[in-house]
Amino acid sequence: MKFTGVYLVVVLLVAVFSSTVVNSCPPSDREALLAFKSALNEPYLGIFKTWTGTDCCSNWYGISCDPTDSRVNDVVLRGESEDKIFEKAGRSGYMTGSLSPSLCSLDRLTTLVVADWKGISGEIPACITSLPHLRILDLIGNQLTGKLPADIGKLGKLTVLNVADNKISGEIPSSIVNLARLMHLDLSNNQITGVLPADLGKLSMMSRALLNRNQISGSIPSSIAGIYRLADLDLSMNRISGSIPAQLGSMPVLSTLNLDSNQLTGQIPVSLLSNTGLNIVNLSRNSLDGYLPDVFTPRTYFSVLDLSFNKLKGAIPKSLSSAKYIGHLDLSNNHLCGSIPMGFPFDHLEASSFTNNDCLCGSPLMRVC
Repeated sequence: MKFTGVYLVVVLLVAVFSSTVVNSCPPSDREALLAFKSALNEPYLGIFKTWTGTDCCSNWYGISCDPTDSRVNDVVLRGESEDKIFEKAGRSGYMTGSLSPSLCSLDRLTTLVVADWKGISGEIPACITSLPHLRILDLIGNQLTGKLPADIGKLGKLTVLNVADNKISGEIPSSIVNLARLMHLDLSNNQITGVLPADLGKLSMMSRALLNRNQISGSIPSSIAGIYRLADLDLSMNRISGSIPAQLGSMPVLSTLNLDSNQLTGQIPVSLLSNTGLNIVNLSRNSLDGYLPDVFTPRTYFSVLDLSFNKLKGAIPKSLSSAKYIGHLDLSNNHLCGSIPMGFPFDHLEASSFTNNDCLCGSPLMRVC
């Protein structure tokens, strides 16, 4: 019995020790997080005050671990949230400092979100591309500078890349086309220059590509049309030139196309306005010329069709009256001429949709035909 009692005590101690090891994060993960914390200053919410104790898997704000081995999987810190800590403070978050390369020691990381803190600056650590399991990288809404890591294509499992609303500069790395699982790409509102990779179409899983409000130049790669799942393409407010690839009009699920405020020339592809899946099309503030394609049918459905501030000429196609729905239509500031068709959708549009053309007449303009 004595042997059995000692044996049971040993078994229990081993079990307790094993439980302690399994249920608390490794010291290396904890040290990496504390080094990350030390490079940041969050003065209002006190979220880092929860980062105490030896177990970073337990009640550390924004930290989640794998239940099987207690390795840190997720770092999710959002400066705008409905979390109670924000409600109690009565404000959104503000954080300064930089992103410490110590994050790269968290080699089991699948999600890294440090978003909407407004004051975090410095560069994205280049070593971030060494995280083999990273699926989500969301750094939107900070003051990050420098370039995207050149070898970002090494993140083979990445599905979301969002660095919008920062001060990222330089060109889009050519390796980005190797992100075979990427679904959501948002580089908008930065200072990115250079051209779009010619083989951007290799991102075959992508459903949203938002690159607006940058300084991107060159032409629109026709390879984009090969991205079968792409539903939302926004290249507006850049310096893109050349013509609009006709292939964009054959994309099966594309519903939103924003190309406004660029330097595009040539004619509007017939395929673009005859694509019955497109819902929002904004081609305004370019140098597009030629005639408006007369390709509208009872299946045409546009919530927004903005072709203003171009060099379009000729008459407004009468077939536009047969459209199932046209919500917002803007043909102003072109060289259009002739009478404005009667009936829907023209009967609910204001004069501002047709002003500053060469010789348009009829309702709702005050010019009689």
